[in-house]
Amino acid sequence: MSGYRRGWGGVAGMAVACALAVLGALVPLRDDPASVAAADPGQVTRAHYAATQDTGTCSRPERSLNPALGSTSGAAVARIKARGKLRVGVDQNSFLWGFRDPATGDFAGFDIDIVKAIAKDILGDENAVQYLTVPTVDRISAIQKGTVDMVVRTMTINCERIKDVAFSTAYFTAGQQILTSDNSSITGFNDSLRNKTVCTATGSTGDDKLKAGAHGATVMRVANQLDCLVQLQLGLADAVFTDNALGAGQAAQDPTVHLVGRTVTEEPYGVAMNLADTDLVRRVNQVLNTYRADGSWTASYNHWLAQDLPGIKPPAPLYK
Repeated sequence: MSGYRRGWGGVAGMAVACALAVLGALVPLRDDPASVAAADPGQVTRAHYAATQDTGTCSRPERSLNPALGSTSGAAVARIKARGKLRVGVDQNSFLWGFRDPATGDFAGFDIDIVKAIAKDILGDENAVQYLTVPTVDRISAIQKGTVDMVVRTMTINCERIKDVAFSTAYFTAGQQILTSDNSSITGFNDSLRNKTVCTATGSTGDDKLKAGAHGATVMRVANQLDCLVQLQLGLADAVFTDNALGAGQAAQDPTVHLVGRTVTEEPYGVAMNLADTDLVRRVNQVLNTYRADGSWTASYNHWLAQDLPGIKPPAPLYK
């Protein structure tokens, strides 16, 4: 395991967190990309995709396009090959998932391993990637505007989002949970939050859950989840409400905080793409099938996540 695996604790952890939180809004694509037309397919395409995802009620939004039942080398894949780079929206603030290795400045983490597998399959080179760091709230617009080909950023598949973007099959399942300091009286997502301040990222599923009911807490909203860890460390927030996967990464950075209570949602993560790019969705699903089957998923999980999130298996793909 790399030397930075558990080296970000206490005050040092806060300093790194602050630096990354600032950088998250500033880092452009590594190469200056050629201009690309906006790729929002419009309301008709969005409505059609949402309808084909699930008839009637939306009960399994993680169902995606079967790579065996359509093209995996159409216009979207051809566009990427012609460019010679895969443009991907990622996070550089989520330790273990998508972050900058402080020793090299390169992107690393569980999500980044998936990006590399996709680039390797499409372009023959895992490093043929242009990374763009995108705040949580801007993930969907970056896809619709054609700024990126896809977002791989601990993005939960849900019924509302499938109206606006297409998702791959789920590659991980997490859940919303409370992260707080060791000396806190907060015991979970319950009435122990009353009169406390809870931090979450704008546009996240945690934000949606808090809007539905915050157990008497004051909600602090920030652009990126790591900003919440900074607020907790500074004493400006009493707790963070986030995916337990992200919370585990924050606890790994700072040993004075920990997850409490139980998960209160089910959060299937998927690779998000433009609704018009059906061949790319199928291609990514094909890559993920191989990634699960050949041991790559398990190897990445063991390296990044097993210590903090033990006992998790890759979710089986679901198709429409």
